[in-house]
Amino acid sequence: MRMVDVIQKKRDKKELTKEEIEFFVNGYTDGSIPDYQASALLMSIYFNDMTDDERAALTMTMLNSGDKLDLSAISGIKVDKHSTGGVGDKTSLPLAPIVAALGISVPMISGRGLGHTGGTLDKLESIPGFKVEISEKDFIKQVSEMGLAIVGATGNIAPADKKIYALRDVTDTVDSIPLIAGSIMSKKIASGTDALVLDVKTGSGAFMKSEEDAIKLANALVRIGKSVGMNCMAVISDMNQPLGNTVGNTLEIEETVDILKDKGPKDITKLVEILACQMAVLGEKASSIEDAQKMVDEVIKNGKALEKFKEMIEYQGGDSNIIDDYTLMPHAKFKIELPALKTGTVSKITADEVGIASMLLGGGRQSKDDLIDYGVGIKFHKKVGDKVDEGQSILTIYSNTENVDNIKELLYNNINIGNEVKPIELIHKIIQ
Repeated sequence: MRMVDVIQKKRDKKELTKEEIEFFVNGYTDGSIPDYQASALLMSIYFNDMTDDERAALTMTMLNSGDKLDLSAISGIKVDKHSTGGVGDKTSLPLAPIVAALGISVPMISGRGLGHTGGTLDKLESIPGFKVEISEKDFIKQVSEMGLAIVGATGNIAPADKKIYALRDVTDTVDSIPLIAGSIMSKKIASGTDALVLDVKTGSGAFMKSEEDAIKLANALVRIGKSVGMNCMAVISDMNQPLGNTVGNTLEIEETVDILKDKGPKDITKLVEILACQMAVLGEKASSIEDAQKMVDEVIKNGKALEKFKEMIEYQGGDSNIIDDYTLMPHAKFKIELPALKTGTVSKITADEVGIASMLLGGGRQSKDDLIDYGVGIKFHKKVGDKVDEGQSILTIYSNTENVDNIKELLYNNINIGNEVKPIELIHKIIQ
């Protein structure tokens, strides 16, 4: 079998066999297939899609490239959540401790930033000392003892996906339904959880720009999960503007703590609570969404969810004092305001361009080897639907470079101020 023949077949819109997909995945993982050939096949998949059989074969081959976690030592139903990624999307960070505070085990394997989207692991690493890479034994021990861990995939969990994931990031093949579905579900099935809530984003800041594509992806993910006996559901949520008020690693940890202190922005707080309620039902701690909402409200208001977050930080080697002292985390040298050029109502904030602005500041990666500047980012004071006066600050740019004229221009070009607008609908659809 030759890789050039596999590329040609998919380029010509033909269906790959299970053996051809295994040849590609295994060959790229062991280094016998070079980046340039793997990139060519990824681009062919991007343009020509995959059948259900191809998607299943891709998922299972990446899954079988490594070990499966055995979480049987952890009692009860294990529930995880996965987001397809967005701008300002730090939902996993407050969500996991909220659900753990309900008495549900949350063994969460997360990822790093892709393109204009932030990564949960990058955000956690802005906490001094926090370790996202821990052994399988310690991962299971931590979840058993305190109900929660957020870590990166170990070298033995879907190593094929880890390598392909990095290549997708730098070849602009991220927003492909079969590649996203295979990547997500290979890790989630291998991670051994019993139930999974999927937060599938749609809009300008999402990989799925249209609601139609988001629904297709959600259905693909749920089908793959259910085919292996995993209890799955999906929420289609909006990503036409950044989620919450902050974009950037330290800034998003600060906002996470604010949410757990019951003083976070309304939009992300609402989404976190919706996802938490779904996880509570799948984890069989609540018999209905209404009962789950009461339980979620309680663990936020009584501080138990915040205490879980603090406990997780300490278990994973981080400095939990950041909860009360944000200055312990990295911060940018300069705070630069972006004043409104006219009076009116914010009518549009193009989320993906905001993500690119944060990336250009150093808060994300342009290539897979780039280092993250944890302190930089953007903090919004006005969102879509908010009134603003000429000269009033729309947002603050956090930068380690004083000259950010290019960032200002990018942001001005992607923030519209006009007349009254309808509020953005946060939840588009729920797929059971």
